[in-house]
Amino acid sequence: MNQTKEHIKYGVMLNLYLAQSIPMSFFSTVLPVIMREHHFSLTSIGLIQLVKLPWLLKFAWAPLVDTSQGNISSYKKWIFGSELFYALVILSIAFFDLQTDFKLIVVLLLLAFTASATQDIATDAFSYLILNKNERGPGGSTQTIGQFLGTLVGSGLLLIIYHYFGWKILIVALAIFVVLALVPLGLYRPKKIFPSHQNIPKVSFGDIFSFFNQPHIKYRVGLLLLIYSAIIGILTMLKPWMVDLGYNIKQIGIYSGLIGPASGVVFAYLAGKLIKIKGQKFLLKWLLYLFLAVNLYFYLLSRQSPSYLMLQIGIIGIWGIYSMTTVFVYAFLMNRIRAGREGTDFTIQIVLAHIGSLFVAVLSGKLSHMLGYTGLYLAGLVMSVILLIVIPLFYKKTLQYEISS
Repeated sequence: MNQTKEHIKYGVMLNLYLAQSIPMSFFSTVLPVIMREHHFSLTSIGLIQLVKLPWLLKFAWAPLVDTSQGNISSYKKWIFGSELFYALVILSIAFFDLQTDFKLIVVLLLLAFTASATQDIATDAFSYLILNKNERGPGGSTQTIGQFLGTLVGSGLLLIIYHYFGWKILIVALAIFVVLALVPLGLYRPKKIFPSHQNIPKVSFGDIFSFFNQPHIKYRVGLLLLIYSAIIGILTMLKPWMVDLGYNIKQIGIYSGLIGPASGVVFAYLAGKLIKIKGQKFLLKWLLYLFLAVNLYFYLLSRQSPSYLMLQIGIIGIWGIYSMTTVFVYAFLMNRIRAGREGTDFTIQIVLAHIGSLFVAVLSGKLSHMLGYTGLYLAGLVMSVILLIVIPLFYKKTLQYEISS
């Protein structure tokens, strides 16, 4: 019975990550498709990507959320407040027309994503505090499953709902879902006694900079910036490559938009179990070999005319490896969280990983244009070899001052 109650925390976490990821996935991936159907210019469609900006800048106000100084109830209030505001803004969008009120909708989306990013800061801190050391693997797995399920629903199922019920009903349904996702959090009463943060200095915005003054922090920063570098190029250019191979939008949506994220959910669960049984170091070791294998696979695939089966194996493989890497990242960054600065430290580190991914995603387009897809996958193969040498060193150095899981 007690074990069952302990497992409730994972359900609470899953709901919170779904509540932020489903609307975000819809507005950033499906909305551009709807806009194109309404003959919006590519420039206008490109502006929608600006709504992701708060998620790259959220470290700037993370210390404000951390003024709760490790108080679970305060973090819950931040989650409730930001999530209700998030739902209210989403609901307001339903009453505007996409074609006539486009600029206003972009502003509202920026507000919504700022609220969502704030909820994420508080949720990450809340999740860290309710998990003990042995639960970091399953905890990271839960975070990743929420993210990938959100992608699957937000970029797949909601497009179908839009097709049958239209814009207004879909947006209202999104807002209602966000509110309902808060119910498990309201009912959750953790029994764990958390350490008091009363004797530590009050959190300030200077803690953003002091994070980078810690011993051997440069190795941790380097690992986070590089960890996705061997696989993001494949993911970024996967859909354009499928278009060039002759697949239509429906096929791409099913294979890469549904089957891919669904396989990510399965692999995220397995990665969480693996960390719990074997530890982070074991998972990282095999991830480095998998980076090498998946890049070699896509390189060989690009030198021929791949069959559907061969391509589908590659899609499942890259999404699976991506999700397992994300589980590792979530668990790894929990190794260095300062007391009373849970939200700040979690946010800084996840933003570093996002920045590294963004750089590689932009670079992959340039490499594909210059060298073709074969050249891109060859570059990924070279990067995989580099990571095989560099990442274990970074990991060893950073854990000299941390408690390894």
